[in-house]
Amino acid sequence: MRFALPIGRGRPGGRPRGRPRSFDRETALEKAVLAFWERGYEATSVADLTQVMGIGAPSLYAAFGDKRSLFEEAVGVYCDRYGSFGERALAEEPTVRGAFRRILGEAADLYTAAGHPHGCLVIHAATNCTTPEVEELLRVRRNEEVAAFESRVRAGVAAGELDSGTDARALARYARAIIQGMSQQARDGASRGELEALADMAMANWPRVRAEDGYSAGESSGDVR
Repeated sequence: MRFALPIGRGRPGGRPRGRPRSFDRETALEKAVLAFWERGYEATSVADLTQVMGIGAPSLYAAFGDKRSLFEEAVGVYCDRYGSFGERALAEEPTVRGAFRRILGEAADLYTAAGHPHGCLVIHAATNCTTPEVEELLRVRRNEEVAAFESRVRAGVAAGELDSGTDARALARYARAIIQGMSQQARDGASRGELEALADMAMANWPRVRAEDGYSAGESSGDVR
């Protein structure tokens, strides 16, 4: 909801301060998210952005700052609105195995869903990126995810869900590598079913805790879910 300054408020003489914004900022920002998601950072020009956002360059700079500032805000929106499934799975699933199985399944869904570009913005936008600040922004986001994965794996080890000798860092990077591969496969046209099959294969290689007489309760060699 927007409010105009009443006559007599603002500048001396009763003139309002500045011109009222003639576009919805959130709608324009969502369009920028989709543009960066589709084309990446370097390949998306200011002219591209003004065209898809339906605003002029002066309005873009006034509302969002420069292209890099707009991109940083767009990444934040993407991570909150689209990319938060991993964080939710890590927090909500009772087992580390269940958390990562859910993450891979939801990645297969998101990366191939209709209505937005395929793959992951944080992964794809880094392609051919030559702007150091943007490269660092995306690198930090990806490394934060690896750190969150590692923390959840360590918690699984502490809970006895994984062997005490499990290399938590390597397993976290393994999961992240699968997700990055799924993103690229989706960009190359892989279907949701094909990515789900990849997720099944990845989980088939997930380490299991061995009981004295075989797999722990609830685990079997054919159970990849």
